[in-house]
Amino acid sequence: MQLYVQDAESSMEEIGTKLQTMYKGGRVDDQLILDIETYNNYSNFNVFAVRNPRELSACVPFDIDYDTLIGVDERQKLLAGEYVSSMGYEPRFERQVISVMFPLVDQNRLEGIIYIYFPLAKISELTNQEVLILFFSAFLFALVAAFLVSKGLRHIMRPLRDLQQAVDKMSAGDYNIHVPVSSMDEIGKLSQAFNEMAEAIHKEDEAQKTFLATVSHELRTPISYVKGYSEAIQSGMIKKEEQDETIGLLVREANRMERLTNELLQLARMNNEQEEELMLYPIPLAETLREVEQLMYPVVAKKNITLAVTLDDALIVMADEEKLKQIAINLIENAVNYSSEGSCITLQATQHGQFARVMIKDEGIGIPAEDLPHITERFYRVNKARSRSDGGSGLGLSIVDQLVKQQGATMTITSEVGKGTTVVVDVPVMEE
Repeated sequence: MQLYVQDAESSMEEIGTKLQTMYKGGRVDDQLILDIETYNNYSNFNVFAVRNPRELSACVPFDIDYDTLIGVDERQKLLAGEYVSSMGYEPRFERQVISVMFPLVDQNRLEGIIYIYFPLAKISELTNQEVLILFFSAFLFALVAAFLVSKGLRHIMRPLRDLQQAVDKMSAGDYNIHVPVSSMDEIGKLSQAFNEMAEAIHKEDEAQKTFLATVSHELRTPISYVKGYSEAIQSGMIKKEEQDETIGLLVREANRMERLTNELLQLARMNNEQEEELMLYPIPLAETLREVEQLMYPVVAKKNITLAVTLDDALIVMADEEKLKQIAINLIENAVNYSSEGSCITLQATQHGQFARVMIKDEGIGIPAEDLPHITERFYRVNKARSRSDGGSGLGLSIVDQLVKQQGATMTITSEVGKGTTVVVDVPVMEE
């Protein structure tokens, strides 16, 4: 309340001081009184001028005690050019009234005064007004905040609901799902990561189904042969002179099942080994490949194939010796299986930057260009009929591909139909 009174008094002081400048001295004329009354029509305060302070009672709508209003002290202040302020309760207005008198003085003679008064608002009125404004502002703010929060929650919860529904579908075995990504914030990145995970799981699930179906098919064929011919021998349907040939067929099919089973077990072990860090150590590459050459000599000699070997004895690589041998043996066996008798297979090991490059090149039947991207896939065959006849399972290059990756090496295969195939394996050399 005190601040409110001070503010009102300050405003009236400013107005009275400016109006005083309109008085030029001498008797207060009617024009000055008229000009001030005109100003009163546009002012928030009640302003008027009188020549005799006793005339105030006729100008204001409430009773004024002249002796109380202008006593000795007040008159001295007015004569000194100072304004006099007062405040009192006015029953007619039912509130406090603050008033300020500004003197119009000429040669120490009080020629008139400018009287300004203003009924102060009740403190309860001020409080009620402020509370009303505060309540309305708070209500408006709450509405805006509720709208923004509701909109934000919908924006946040919609992708979360989509994710929840997608998780439920995935839990039920449906991996072919996609969550829409509408933003690149944290939730959008989470949705994108979920889509990538779902796609990876879907591919793995399809690959697993294909793998199991292929394994079942590969095992069913030799098992059917073994079962059928065994029952034929047991029932006497095959003559004794033909039994040796039939038993030989059974042995070949049994060997094929054993080889397929061993390769499947090896793939399973390799998948488990990928979860563990493989220990690599320095190996003299030329010495390892010469051991492979000796192991493969009976195989190449059986088909009268020449194995041309050129090795750099200075090469020391970081690898696992047994796995490196298996890579070389499998690749040479493939070259022998798809090369004609009397041809040549080249085995080279040379320095190539930070790698030792092992190259195995044959003069065999070659691989069509459309098959090259798929030859490391499990059970993939280029010539299915030929693979069946020679016992190939379609797992050899898949095993080699995983062995190469475990060594931190890379493998590149190029081929031309009718001219042969070249396989290049780059193995990291030991850092000096």
